[in-house]
Amino acid sequence: MPRTEVVGKVWEYIKANNLQSPTNKREILADDKLRPVFGGKNKVSMFEMNKHFAQHLS
Repeated sequence: MPRTEVVGKVWEYIKANNLQSPTNKREILADDKLRPVFGGKNKVSMFEMNKHFAQHLS
């Protein structure tokens, strides 16, 4: 799957599960499924999220 599709699918998941911070929509609140993708962090910025994707995609 191309990187753009992966990012799109993750955003669908984030929105469907209400994982954006209510006070700062640029922050993603990781649930149990996203935490391993985000290096164990509970919260990442939208920009940091893409950095974490790079570690999992070639």
